[in-house]
Amino acid sequence: MTPEDRRKQIAVLVRSSERVSVDQLHQRLGCSRETIRRDLQILEDRGLIRKYHGGATALRGAPLIRDTEGPFTARMHENTAGKLRMASLAAALFDPGDSLLIDTGTTTVYLAEELARREGLTVITNSLTVATLAAGGRGAECFVIGGKLRLEASELLGPLALRQIANFKARHAVITVGAVGPDAFMDFDLDEAEIARAMIAQAETLTILADSSKIGRRALFEVCAVGEADRLVTDTPLPPAMARTLADAGVEVLVAAGADCAA
Repeated sequence: MTPEDRRKQIAVLVRSSERVSVDQLHQRLGCSRETIRRDLQILEDRGLIRKYHGGATALRGAPLIRDTEGPFTARMHENTAGKLRMASLAAALFDPGDSLLIDTGTTTVYLAEELARREGLTVITNSLTVATLAAGGRGAECFVIGGKLRLEASELLGPLALRQIANFKARHAVITVGAVGPDAFMDFDLDEAEIARAMIAQAETLTILADSSKIGRRALFEVCAVGEADRLVTDTPLPPAMARTLADAGVEVLVAAGADCAA
């Protein structure tokens, strides 16, 4: 985890919990207290939190760390280590003979690389990149959903894609989201949210992939209510309030934890 990724996570934790101590952040992130104090000062200087002696509180009206998602190619290089861990953990959830509806996302690209190491999977996707990678698995079958091509992410969207998704009945839907709130999984893009909703409707189980940068954020378009998901795969432990909310909703949380933070 880079220092900037760590600061983003601290800001999310403060916003989610409203009040967090240096000791709590030290235990959660595994960083030294001195590193945490420096990060809190930087975040306060950016107007994202309010620091007090021994911790920090949420700052009313403070902006989210990021209120839109950046270009796909840039996001491929954000939190790469965390996404790789998530992809490895998620791939192990599926067995030969399983069928998976997979949407377009940076984490699902890494997932497709892992799925290519497994056998006998059927993948249905609107991502040309996911399809190309997943098709390399032994005994794999791959179906590409057609539609209007958005070149930047090599994804196919729109009414044609939605109609084609309705032709499939899959065992699993594996969906990426841009934001995880206490009541819903959300996205910043209407077309992508519609694809995700269509895939969810055609699958028996739902696995959400969302790294720590998505936790505690809000986005304009709802993908599904929290209780509709069967599993959430993420890369760091959730803030306690969010963990309780998901547990109460019956969502299994799988954490692909990594090594200690960098200073």
